[in-house]
Amino acid sequence: MSQYMNNVTTGTDCVSGFVRAEGQRIVNGEGVPFLLRGVGLGSWLLPEGYMWRMPEAADRPRRMEAMVRSLLGTDGASRFWETYWDRFITEKDVERIASEGFNSLRVPINARYLTGTDASSDMAESRLQRIDRLLEWCKTHRVYAILDLHGTPGGQTGTNIDDSAHDRPDLFTESENQDHTVQIWRSLAQRYKDEWIVAGFDLLNEPLPEWFSRYNDRVMPLYRRITQAIREVDRRHMIILEGVHWATDWSIFTDLGDDNVMLQFHKYWNNPDRESLTPYLEARDRLNVPIFMGEGGENNTDWYTGAFRLFEDLNISWNFWTWKKLDTTNSPASIRLPAGWNEVVAYADGGGGDRPAVAPPALECARTALADFLDNLPLQRCDYHDDVVRSLFRRPPLRIPAIFYAFQDRGRGYDLARNDRDTDAGTRAATEATPTAKHAPHDTSEIEFRAGDGTEFGYVTGHQPEAGAPNFQHNGGEPWAPEEWLYLQLNPGSWAAYDFAVAGNEEQQLHVGVRLACGAQSDAPTVTITIDRPAHEITVPVTAQQTDFSDYWVQMSAEPGLRRVVIRSDTALIQLEAVYVTIGGGGGTTFAPYGVTDSDSAS
Repeated sequence: MSQYMNNVTTGTDCVSGFVRAEGQRIVNGEGVPFLLRGVGLGSWLLPEGYMWRMPEAADRPRRMEAMVRSLLGTDGASRFWETYWDRFITEKDVERIASEGFNSLRVPINARYLTGTDASSDMAESRLQRIDRLLEWCKTHRVYAILDLHGTPGGQTGTNIDDSAHDRPDLFTESENQDHTVQIWRSLAQRYKDEWIVAGFDLLNEPLPEWFSRYNDRVMPLYRRITQAIREVDRRHMIILEGVHWATDWSIFTDLGDDNVMLQFHKYWNNPDRESLTPYLEARDRLNVPIFMGEGGENNTDWYTGAFRLFEDLNISWNFWTWKKLDTTNSPASIRLPAGWNEVVAYADGGGGDRPAVAPPALECARTALADFLDNLPLQRCDYHDDVVRSLFRRPPLRIPAIFYAFQDRGRGYDLARNDRDTDAGTRAATEATPTAKHAPHDTSEIEFRAGDGTEFGYVTGHQPEAGAPNFQHNGGEPWAPEEWLYLQLNPGSWAAYDFAVAGNEEQQLHVGVRLACGAQSDAPTVTITIDRPAHEITVPVTAQQTDFSDYWVQMSAEPGLRRVVIRSDTALIQLEAVYVTIGGGGGTTFAPYGVTDSDSAS
């Protein structure tokens, strides 16, 4: 268990009073340190085309609005959007978010949602009341809210995600847009200055991709100007600042200009390891501020299992992207795809009526599909993927890829046995044995992952890709291909730790499984599986052939809370592919106390 986790609260119990930065931590109104564990409400107040499975012609709010207006007419479109906003997020969503253990949510807002126009900072009262209702639900269910200006007047990125009109970051080129943005934030701060349930103000989402980096020097002056306007009316709320280039480049941060600031980065489709976060960890130390992974997701559950444990082990608050999408498997809530939705897509792709390419019967089908889409928006009509949430919190039933052992220093999250001090003569001989060619580990310089740990990895199929980082780009939640799976090599005496969460108030009966192969010949090889509370240790004979990865299961018990299972290789070089944890009988399957089971039993 990480040192930080021993001193913080992470559930909804921490939701109490104004959040503030205190050195490198955030604390609640009672001064209790905690981590934000949240989820984003993407596509609600700033609809995103990809979350509707739309083509580029309808990839942002203004294009989606044009498509809906062309299909339904002005009055029909107005009714459509009011219904959409009222159904997409309701109290049922907030209640479920809280019950899952999230303690916060991030609310992406389009400035045009607030104002109804590109050329004003005057906000519509009816639009603000929708946010007011959300905050009341958050207070009822004890979930902090972060207000995120995801799309500014003129656009801060110049892409679809900020509802850009001209694919330019006109926020940074036209002073009028900056004036409107400053005033919007001042008005929001004035309205919500006494709302403790608002954890902070996220000033600009992902400003300036790299191809617009010529404007990077304009970001901090605008941040300071917005912060000053907020502080004129609100001294208590935390300010949240994102770096440039999709929030990943923090070179702009020097003097932050305020003493209640948290810095935010985003993380998608790359290595979940400490090395990938080095710039943010160094900035935390240098600037003495808390840091926040404010968007990460759009991957598969195996990646989630690694990435979100990484954040917690390194004391980083996090927010998963995103809560709800159309026809998805990698968000918790999946809106059911209406019959005829392909006609809506075709209509949008044909120019939304500007270039008539859809026959009248298909138009009627598209209109019906839009109505069915609205009916499918409420959470109770969605398909729910609890495996996504389980992977974020590491709750059983669970598969943890072996490469995602604890992200802590040697001796705390893992240990190696490679020298006379760590191994006796017998285990040294096994360590030095020649591995089979099929599963020979790669040189750590070839696999660019967790390089600082000194551990060794290989590909379970013996696949020999080009040197470099593993492939973690599975944007639609696609599972890893067999040739993408890595194993962790454990030499005799080496061990690796895996944390997971046990829910409830009583001790639970678990089945813990390991998928492994022997990497070299050894007499009577064994691995030892240990759980921390209650302390329990079982030694398992490994009977698999060298070239076979097989599953071994043991029955154990665990107390509620964050638990740790340790896998140690005793007498052989072991190649560990995955660790499984299930409750009771393993999801309806009965396992022997230990031994080889069918290789697909927990995959």
